[in-house]
Amino acid sequence: MFKKFIRRPVLSIVISLIIVFLGILSLVKLPVTQFPSISPPKVNITAEYPGANNELLIKSVVIPLERGLNGVPGMKYMTSDAGNDGEASIQIVFDLGTDPNVAAVNVQNRVSSVVNKLPPLVVREGVKITREEPNMLMYINLYSDDPKADQKFLFNYADINVMSELRRVSGVGFADILGTREYAMRIWLKPDRLTAYNISADEVMESLNEQSLEASPGKTGRAQGNVHSLSNMF
Repeated sequence: MFKKFIRRPVLSIVISLIIVFLGILSLVKLPVTQFPSISPPKVNITAEYPGANNELLIKSVVIPLERGLNGVPGMKYMTSDAGNDGEASIQIVFDLGTDPNVAAVNVQNRVSSVVNKLPPLVVREGVKITREEPNMLMYINLYSDDPKADQKFLFNYADINVMSELRRVSGVGFADILGTREYAMRIWLKPDRLTAYNISADEVMESLNEQSLEASPGKTGRAQGNVHSLSNMF
């Protein structure tokens, strides 16, 4: 067979040109994925339990969620993490080729089936389910030459004016600011004093909720309630 191509060089050239032409035609006409999926899809579950430590998070949050999520269709493996800051996270890795939208729906259904087994405070804070890649793609530094613009000002400026624009960029799954410098009143508890007075973090939060009041004062200069006019009838 090879002797035929050697003895007939014209035939070899024609066949080569046809193969090149078909390759160019396929490259132009056939759809090609610009960014193919080279990593398996992942679904992240985040739960917050204010005032809980690592051990309490594992027993009351992580273990019930893992039991409910185990065996979700297409799951390859899952990893979990719990810290002493009251936040626990579970990452589920699915087989390559699994539709991430379908995987997120299946995870949502599994979480909904076991949410009644979680502590009420965790249910109130909400269990967040996201399907973006946990690896950070880009860091953006924000700075100002104005000496009056401190870190708190830059944090809140980025939170109000920059983050909303970044989240609307196509392809951005999640954008967040490292650190917590949002304008708020923060209360730091001393574990030793709580133990001495036999007070839990839940009781402190209940006391704060009882003493915090949001009222609608109305408008300045306007009387409250209905104003009735009386007149004599003749």
